[in-house]
Amino acid sequence: MTLSIATGLTDAEVAARVAEGKTNDVPGRASRSVGDIVRANVFTRINAILGVLFVIVLATGSLINGLFGLLIIANSAIGIIQELRAKQTLDSLAIVGQAKPTVRRQSGTAELAPNQVVLDDVIELGPGDQIVVDGELLEASACEVDESLLTGEADPIAKAVGDPVMSGSFVVAGTGAYRATKVGREAYAARLAEEASKFTLVKSELRSGIDKILQFITYLLWPAGLLTIYTQLFLTHVGWREAVLRMVGALVPMVPEGLVLMTSIAFAVGVVRLGRRQCLVQELPAIEGLARVDVVCADKTGTLTENGMRLSEATSLAEVSDAQIGAVLAALAADDSRPNASMAAIGEAYPQAPGWTTTAVAPFKSATKWSGASFGEHGNWVIGAPDVLLQPDSPTAERAEQIGAKGLRVLLLGSSDAPVDAADAPGRVTPVALVVLEQRVRPDARDTLDYFASQHVTVKVISGDNAVSVGAVAGSLGLHGETMDARELPGDPTALADTMAEYTTFGRVRPDQKRAMVHALQAREHTVAMTGDGVNDVLALKDADIGVAMGSGSPASRAVAQIVLLDNKFATLPYVV
Repeated sequence: MTLSIATGLTDAEVAARVAEGKTNDVPGRASRSVGDIVRANVFTRINAILGVLFVIVLATGSLINGLFGLLIIANSAIGIIQELRAKQTLDSLAIVGQAKPTVRRQSGTAELAPNQVVLDDVIELGPGDQIVVDGELLEASACEVDESLLTGEADPIAKAVGDPVMSGSFVVAGTGAYRATKVGREAYAARLAEEASKFTLVKSELRSGIDKILQFITYLLWPAGLLTIYTQLFLTHVGWREAVLRMVGALVPMVPEGLVLMTSIAFAVGVVRLGRRQCLVQELPAIEGLARVDVVCADKTGTLTENGMRLSEATSLAEVSDAQIGAVLAALAADDSRPNASMAAIGEAYPQAPGWTTTAVAPFKSATKWSGASFGEHGNWVIGAPDVLLQPDSPTAERAEQIGAKGLRVLLLGSSDAPVDAADAPGRVTPVALVVLEQRVRPDARDTLDYFASQHVTVKVISGDNAVSVGAVAGSLGLHGETMDARELPGDPTALADTMAEYTTFGRVRPDQKRAMVHALQAREHTVAMTGDGVNDVLALKDADIGVAMGSGSPASRAVAQIVLLDNKFATLPYVV
């Protein structure tokens, strides 16, 4: 539990640190500098070839025959102009899509841009928040941090007051606050942002293919030029100026300047057009890469279904009145300072909290699939997946699975014989009620999946929800195939790859399993795109060939994705293709 409330800096202290340069001023995250863009478009292989030929023509004094040199200006200018327009769009979209930490100061608590954070600022944390600067925890309430982007270790690490936190990691459970101890270029976040979010020209088959063509042509130009000169001088006996001009006239058509020009324009125009559709492309070749994708791994919640949920019913399983069930649910919802979609729906249905004193808290985690709280004399209460809290073959779990088969989300409310923060939690759980929540399928999801089917792209639905419920949603969207509970997935990579080929939908998938499933598909020579919005999707988004994050998703998921759908519309993906 939180032991103290840390106060933030005063306005005078903030101003003093800004004056001393102790700010989180890091390089722009979305694009290259203007100088980099100019150099990249001027100093190219094709400009070097045309430039040498242009200088040779100028040596003859025939300026009119050197007009092809204008292609150098055109090729560079169009590329520069288009990329500067793309940079402008990317910069404006990046401001919208960047992670904004909640900073506590004596003048008030507010979300600020990362570059407004100063040394010694107190920053609040909740599930899904990315840690933007290095710091030390001042408050912690069941706080767990995933440092996989730093260490590669997928298991969350419990953090207590006084523990250090590293920028580039993110919170998966609990709440807290930390004081910034390293900002700007000293913090790991500066390097992470440059590596994960900057405007980069990563490996592109189109660009590398054209470069190989130009390299091959460069080798051909030398013997072709020498043979032409020899023919003109010794067989046709023309003057050296005429021989040089004829040689250049023979060589210029061998250079595919139009192909290079159109490729550059296609990339740049694609980024600008997608920007108008509120799609942030963090790496240009992602446009080409998604066109090569043959498997799309889609998360269910937030991608195929809308984030918002509604409580349908709470069915009693024991001799407990509806009023008692309502009081427990209201207490659990009120005690959760950063509720997920399910708990927010419960809080809307039961807004009147009973005012019980909380003695222990267990926040929801993707790995455990349950959360809970202990209320002293009012008992220990847990809420989560029925097939996790109970034996999967128990009557209650089977009843929940039947309800989930209709596409509904079902949670079990149960009482525990142990405090929720005990080492063996949740202990022995006694079922009290089934809480049924309705999810709304995105209206454009089916059209998007139909488009991918027409393009011979296989869609795999990977979710942390109940497998039967996931299968029902997938079936309602026209996806056909077998459904599997991820707890039955084989650990062997080869066997996992075989399973991925056989099944279409997967439920109860852990974050580390999502990454392993992406690796298994890539091992079979598939080009994999992963879509998601939660902290449990970050590992898979990072390792997929193309990572697509939702704009409303966690800052951590947006930071590692190549494409961010700022309008949260899954239907934008066909436009990327």
